[in-house]
Amino acid sequence: MSPNERLQFAHLFEMEITQLRTFIALLGREEAMLVEGDTDALLALTNEKTELYHTLQRLHDARALLLGRLGQSNSDESIRRLCGEMPDALALWDEVLRLAAEARERNSLNGKLIIERMQHNQGALAILLAATDRPQLYDADGHARTTGGGRMLGSA
Repeated sequence: MSPNERLQFAHLFEMEITQLRTFIALLGREEAMLVEGDTDALLALTNEKTELYHTLQRLHDARALLLGRLGQSNSDESIRRLCGEMPDALALWDEVLRLAAEARERNSLNGKLIIERMQHNQGALAILLAATDRPQLYDADGHARTTGGGRMLGSA
């Protein structure tokens, strides 16, 4: 591998590390918004998350292209073999792998939080829909009654 290719690897790894750290911070903000139920802010965050994902994908593709030019697959084994004599590059690669695993874990957690929130919302909606199927009865004083004998809301 040429010195220029070694520099390219190190540079790509550094860029991936920076973007992964930004992505993890964004996932932390997303988690806080999910816990708080701040759906308006989540919508805005979705665009930022998508842009960061595309940036990370471009960096991944650039690494795969560089490895392909060297006749290697885009695998941990290939990268370790090519960077075997470059301990600094290997340390960067290990950090990329660590951050990618953390991002995957946080994204999975956020997905679970989204599912929980959706189930909660569906349950609340089911209760509201069930309540609209039963006419609410009121007594002569205007108090709600659950049994017959009163007037239906809106009737004379």
